[in-house]
Amino acid sequence: MKIYYTDDHLAHHPRAELHRGEMVTPHEGPHRMDLLMAGMKRAGLTDFTAPPAFDPACLDGVHTEDYVHFVHTAWARWKDAGYAGDVLPMSFPYNPRRAKPPIEIDGAAGYFCSSADTMITETSWTALASTAACALGTVNSVAKGESAFALIRPPGHHAGADYMSGYCILNNAAIAAQALLNKGVNRVAILDVDFHHGNGTQDIFYDRDDVLFASLHGEPDHHFPYFWGHKDEKGAGKGEGYTLNYPLPAGTHYPTWKEALLDAIAKIRKFKPDALVVSLGVDTFERDPISSFKLKVEDYPAYGAEIAKLGLPTSFIMEGGYGVPEIGDNTTGALKGFMGG
Repeated sequence: MKIYYTDDHLAHHPRAELHRGEMVTPHEGPHRMDLLMAGMKRAGLTDFTAPPAFDPACLDGVHTEDYVHFVHTAWARWKDAGYAGDVLPMSFPYNPRRAKPPIEIDGAAGYFCSSADTMITETSWTALASTAACALGTVNSVAKGESAFALIRPPGHHAGADYMSGYCILNNAAIAAQALLNKGVNRVAILDVDFHHGNGTQDIFYDRDDVLFASLHGEPDHHFPYFWGHKDEKGAGKGEGYTLNYPLPAGTHYPTWKEALLDAIAKIRKFKPDALVVSLGVDTFERDPISSFKLKVEDYPAYGAEIAKLGLPTSFIMEGGYGVPEIGDNTTGALKGFMGG
């Protein structure tokens, strides 16, 4: 399995995060990649491949032109306004669909964001372009009938067509799915196994029938992103029935989680996709600091093997997993389980 990686992720390094009323060291930062890399080395997965060149056209059909322009120019506008620190939104429209993006960068930052834990730094665009490029690398492999992994940060599945959220600015899983369709694939399934609901991915494909989205996640009444991921969210228009949500309670252990996974896999098989995209969040681990499921290290290769039974060329996109060394072991465990050992 090819592993697409670049050191460009270091360019996105927010200095602090607003978390439960305090400015704290960000849970999502370059230290996450250190833990992931250590796990890759322990597993003997060290054959990294440089991604292809970033193609801005890969954002078409995923993110709006206005949003991409905002992300690309936010830092310069922030500094021109005389603000210090990272671009940190603090003012949010109650109904963004009725509001217009303000000219003032402080207001624009809130217009294009849904949570105050997501920042843009001076060099964030370099990192974001590289995450999208790694996603495109996996697509090139999948188009050849192979599976591949984008070892990237920051994550992406909370980013919608026109908003950033939950550390996510560009939605790499959606970029991969759309790129596969652009290459002539008829149907793509996205399986999101991150603890947190992939609200951005759901939002992007909610009214479409060429992408099936299935997400296993913490109950939205109690867990971020809170406002999406209920079981009755099933898609709209021609996309009705192509969104599958499996909200699960805090403290969920693998046997219960596996039941939901197997149901999602059965429905993906019925959909008959030509390719699969997996949003591989490993914050389902029992000691993850910002999650509450109870999966153990040995559960990850087990569920990787279940996903492999679909027999589909698969694009794995790194999402969440925070603060503990086991995120590297859990990530490689899922990949090796998928590969059969």
